[in-house]
Amino acid sequence: MKKTKILTTVILCLVFASTHAQQNVNYDESQVPAYILPELLKCRNGEMVTTAEQWEKQRRPELMELFASKMYGRTPAGDIDISYEILTDNPDALSGKATSRQVKFTFSNGNKKTEAILLMYIPNMRKGKVPVFVGYNFKGNHSTTTDTTILHSPAFRLVKEPGHPDWERGNQANRWSYDMIIDRGYAVATMCYHDIFPDKPELKEYSVVSLFPGYDPDKTAPEEWQAIGAWAWGSSRIIDFLETQEEIDTNKIAIMGHSRQGKAALWAGAQDERFRIVISNNSGCGGAALFRRKFGETAEIINKAFPHWFCESFRQYNNKEELLPVDQHQLLALIAPRKVYVASAEEDLWADPRGEFLAAYHAGPVYRLYGLETIGSDEMPALHTPITGDIGYHIRAGKHDVKEYDWKRYLDFADAHFSKNSVTRPSFK
Repeated sequence: MKKTKILTTVILCLVFASTHAQQNVNYDESQVPAYILPELLKCRNGEMVTTAEQWEKQRRPELMELFASKMYGRTPAGDIDISYEILTDNPDALSGKATSRQVKFTFSNGNKKTEAILLMYIPNMRKGKVPVFVGYNFKGNHSTTTDTTILHSPAFRLVKEPGHPDWERGNQANRWSYDMIIDRGYAVATMCYHDIFPDKPELKEYSVVSLFPGYDPDKTAPEEWQAIGAWAWGSSRIIDFLETQEEIDTNKIAIMGHSRQGKAALWAGAQDERFRIVISNNSGCGGAALFRRKFGETAEIINKAFPHWFCESFRQYNNKEELLPVDQHQLLALIAPRKVYVASAEEDLWADPRGEFLAAYHAGPVYRLYGLETIGSDEMPALHTPITGDIGYHIRAGKHDVKEYDWKRYLDFADAHFSKNSVTRPSFK
């Protein structure tokens, strides 16, 4: 029996090593190909954008169309019914510092429904309405805290791995600095991303995508939205609910997404102006990192590993990133004039920290149309030396994760911009 286990482990390791080798992942900066980024301010008709008004009316819609049709898929124009039910309201959470509120969302098309649970923490010591951070968690609301009153997320039964420690209560509490967030005067609203689209291609039937008109379980249109589009849509539905909550200042909403949820947060921020600050934490390929660098994870790797994330038309750019009509500096620019913050980790080469930084740098021309402060140099800052203008950035020591250091920087960034009311609504809607 023991020999069998050892042999199995060896085989699995060899398979993993072989698969990894076949991916031909580049971690060598000297092997980054020469590339030319697609024009940020050049319209399809050849005109150059020179004003914020021209950007909003002409170039911005062109880029939104390209990202929707070539990468993230089209968000359906139709609506589905959404209802809310307050499940718990506990004013003694976090040793009495906060009120925890659990809210069941029911999404329905009249014939079929799915459910999600939003977990909120709202500071009890407050004067007036408070700003809020919105973000998805990965392992269920119960994983973000050791509080036994926090319910399991509805999708938990679909995606959990029985007996696996990653799914235990409080397992990812280190990623959610609730006490610090509350102490700084912010509320937080989190939901398990699996509740919106369970992160397995075979579970699409249980996602909100399956509720919309035109959904066909046996056929996917090339530009049809998939998981990242659905997660972005779900973030906006969280705002819809927050707008009904008297404690929340809906003019001061920040979204923070880590890894794949960093990708979704950026796409959500591009589409929904109510996110006044958009934060990408280690979002990498399909998030903040430039595709054309072909460093770390690539379009081909991500599309093969996660075929349910992006629209099918994106697959035509596997190993052909130079043919993409867009790159991620343009995605960041779509958030202007609202604030965007990109964060990297030194050891997270898979997410290409330099590519993330350069996207933030190259988004600058659009922010400058609004007279805003951008990143002044294409030289990366040193570790733990945050850039905190209207486009923010930091790189910290460590691996792919969300750390207390990250939250401190996000809170500082929000303090700086929310306190001076510098996060204004654009006029593109």
